[in-house]
Amino acid sequence: MDRQIGAEHLAAHRAAYRLSLSNAREAGNIASANGAMAYEVLDACDGWTTRQRFSLTITDREGTEIETASDYATFESRDGRRLRFTLTQMTQGAVTSRVSGEAELQADGSGVVRYSEPEVKEERLPPGTMLPNRHTILSLNAARSGQRLLVGPLFDGTSADGVQDSTTVMSAWDAPREVAEFPSLSPLGSVRMRIAFFDRDAQQQGGGATTPSYEVSLRYWENGIADNLTMDFRDFVVDGRMVKLEAVPGGC
Repeated sequence: MDRQIGAEHLAAHRAAYRLSLSNAREAGNIASANGAMAYEVLDACDGWTTRQRFSLTITDREGTEIETASDYATFESRDGRRLRFTLTQMTQGAVTSRVSGEAELQADGSGVVRYSEPEVKEERLPPGTMLPNRHTILSLNAARSGQRLLVGPLFDGTSADGVQDSTTVMSAWDAPREVAEFPSLSPLGSVRMRIAFFDRDAQQQGGGATTPSYEVSLRYWENGIADNLTMDFRDFVVDGRMVKLEAVPGGC
């Protein structure tokens, strides 16, 4: 385990996930939820491009169906210092929101995000800010070294309100095991982790921990592929199971 995982060890791949309702909070009105997610990571030489397309049909207790979808794309430099991002969210086929812009970090993690949508504005990013791929790499290396917790500001471009605080709780590192459905993962170690996102303004105003605005649990393999995930949207929880994995050759 002496080898450190770096950006060059992330695997370029395409993966497809089947989404299903895991749990609905009692106060909610969700009866069922089903959908799919496609996730793509490509080697762009000086960085990585990612695209996540998400669709979910939610049925309430009266039988009304609501179709939601999102299309999220990024470019993150290999050094974890630059991020271009765009997110489009839709309900019943109509666009409900767009977020896009570019973030740039200094060596200490401080920096700025310049939004072009939903409005042109700038937000400061605090020291220690992590971008998405950088966070994945730091979490994997922390787990391999025996750490169980990673806390810090995280910016992924999914919010027009700037950075969020994050807490990542990791299990013990798992040694390679046979993965019959996806043999390419069999030689790799893995770790289960739970990432909680907190609204930064609410935490600062409240002076303490708040309920996470969103949580995701997943098993990451050491090449950055996640095969099982659980997304907690507060009113309901969705399970995602990887059903297809394709390596993407090429790169630099």
